[in-house]
Amino acid sequence: MEDGLYTVGRLAELAGVTVRTLHHYGEIGLLEPSDRSPAGYRLYDADAVDRLTRILYYRDLGFGLDDVAALLDGDTDPVDHLRHQHRLLSEQLTRMQGLVAAIERELEAHMSGIRLTPEEQLEVFGESWDPAYQEEAHERWGDTTAWAQSHERTRSWTKEDWQEVKRRTDALNARLADAFADGVRPGSPRADELAEEHRAELNRFYDADHALHRGVVAFTTGDERFRAQLEDLAPGLSDWWRAVVDSNADRQG
Repeated sequence: MEDGLYTVGRLAELAGVTVRTLHHYGEIGLLEPSDRSPAGYRLYDADAVDRLTRILYYRDLGFGLDDVAALLDGDTDPVDHLRHQHRLLSEQLTRMQGLVAAIERELEAHMSGIRLTPEEQLEVFGESWDPAYQEEAHERWGDTTAWAQSHERTRSWTKEDWQEVKRRTDALNARLADAFADGVRPGSPRADELAEEHRAELNRFYDADHALHRGVVAFTTGDERFRAQLEDLAPGLSDWWRAVVDSNADRQG
């Protein structure tokens, strides 16, 4: 400062703008220097600092520099301008909120590997499907190799691809129920064939060795939400299925 005046460099530093910006404001008559030093350098007093503060405020609200000049120099009604800008910013906010929502949906799709809308998920997976399963699964397994593999292998899948997954899953579950009703024992050839068929389905998503297969089935048959899907087909089916997979893994693993 020189005698209470700010140099252009110091004012730019305080305001968080560039010297070039202040020069431009001076060239268009928006913020002219209050004085000059003996060497010809621009100097700004407290009134200029106050004016710059208001310029930056209106600029942050999205006003063009011509509108800012009109507001500051009394050539327009500031209330009308502010109402107009309020409407524009409100419309912009609505658009931005829509973009944020779209990005969040896209992030969720990328994290889960299921690129379907919530409505499509219900259509494909049925009324028992809860979109919250995706977030829960990501929190539980998001840092595992299997999760990364599943994301990579399914990221380009279409709605029809997921419908095929659902069809194959329902068909396999029906065969499990039939085998259970027929009294097939864990460890028998038919039981082992079903276990390996299920493990092959998992391998479409990630590399499922027998240990991982055992863990996946232990989780799904131990969680009441997923256990119920088998129990609805036949009471006792979930425990039988876990025994089938454990028996197969014991011999194959």
